[in-house]
Amino acid sequence: MTHQLNVLSGKTTWLSSKWHQDIIKKFHKCWVPDFKNTPNLSGDLGHPKHKLENIKYIGPLSRFNKQNLDISTDILVILSGPEPQRTTLEKKILLELKDKKESVVLVRGIIEDKQQITEFNNILIYNYMTSKELETAINSSQLVVSRSGYTTIMDLAKLGKTAVFIPTPGQFEQLYLSEKLSKEKIVPSIKQEAFSYSDLKWNKNYSGFSKMDSEIDYKKLFSLF
Repeated sequence: MTHQLNVLSGKTTWLSSKWHQDIIKKFHKCWVPDFKNTPNLSGDLGHPKHKLENIKYIGPLSRFNKQNLDISTDILVILSGPEPQRTTLEKKILLELKDKKESVVLVRGIIEDKQQITEFNNILIYNYMTSKELETAINSSQLVVSRSGYTTIMDLAKLGKTAVFIPTPGQFEQLYLSEKLSKEKIVPSIKQEAFSYSDLKWNKNYSGFSKMDSEIDYKKLFSLF
């Protein structure tokens, strides 16, 4: 199972993609967690120009379930990824969102022995959340701000959320995915160094993930076995 039928690696993308596809061809079936047709989530990553015969698109996968909860948070910020970029973005977000009228929940994405919750003006800060807490937080938020990793994209698609992506600098896949979804007017993408509070005013020209049907027919899927 993979969403990377093409592996983006800069100038060596053609080579890394060929190697990966040669491995995939050895299997009877390769599941791709995305939609077969457009609009889809992975773009060229999961939809190569030269089709592989053993590919089956199964729809996006997520550990979360959509819940009809009241909106209690205006902006939910989910941080993740390598340092020092994670800390750089955290500092910038705190600077931009402090003292604003919106209620903000920030999940730092730092796993420690004990969960810590602190308040900074209008911002409620968690060092981490459990999966269940994060599911509730996303479902009860108006807008999600996060990196554009594929797992996050699938989660937000499953929950039908509006979002703003800030891709991690230097990560080819995140940069490609955020640019693709922005060009298709699904989710806006903002460069980390250019991010500001004004970027969080939702642009109605974007649809968000609300119109994507992410339900999977598991009976049909497992008929392979």
